Amino acid sequence: MLIESIENKKIKSLKKLHLKKYREQEEMFLVEGIHLVSEAYKTGNLLEVLLLEGSEINLDVNKIYVSKNVMKYISELETPYEIIGVCKYPKIKDIGDRVLMIDGIQDPGNLGTIIRSSVAFNIDTIIISTNSVDLYNSKVVRAAQGMNFHINIIRDDLRKIILNLKNNEYKIYTTDVNNGNELKNIKNPLKYGIIMGNEGNGVSPEIANLSDEKIYIKMNENCESLNVAVATSIILYELM
Repeated sequence: MLIESIENKKIKSLKKLHLKKYREQEEMFLVEGIHLVSEAYKTGNLLEVLLLEGSEINLDVNKIYVSKNVMKYISELETPYEIIGVCKYPKIKDIGDRVLMIDGIQDPGNLGTIIRSSVAFNIDTIIISTNSVDLYNSKVVRAAQGMNFHINIIRDDLRKIILNLKNNEYKIYTTDVNNGNELKNIKNPLKYGIIMGNEGNGVSPEIANLSDEKIYIKMNENCESLNVAVATSIILYELM
């Protein structure tokens, strides 16, 4: 069966997944390109795929063939791929011992990069504040390069989470370039949480005040600050 009309009920329904409200309602989102589709499939989160007419893929999922016009309608890219995956939200797992908390990050590329680094450096869970960019924003998904399927990610109130972690003997760190302890001096505890903040304002004072210790990355004095994704990656690597 080939779908050639953008007025098709199924196509219009999938198109709505570009909207955060509809994604949350359906607990589904779209990924574009074979790499992201494959990562979703490997982790059991791929529900079905849209394939450009004439294309083939060896995956055991429902396949919907569409015309070039329909693929362009669904895609958010200027030059669409030949495949789009329809994915379910991954299941929430136990929080684990190594936790990264994200306070108010707005740039999708930064969040995607942080997700990749978190997987690379063995973070168990990422907790994203309710005022951060949406995890399933298409730009976040593309920047994460499929690593969002390989790590536990929760969206919740950070204050509540931090207090709960502290009650369970997690050491909580945040960054402070003026009064922090140099990163290389930190003795890695068995259970810890790291708070990273907004691109312009850093961690909010309310959240920062809940930390047990403040840390900073020593660097050349001519460089005032690092991009939050770069800083996060360095901290995670050192703590690993």
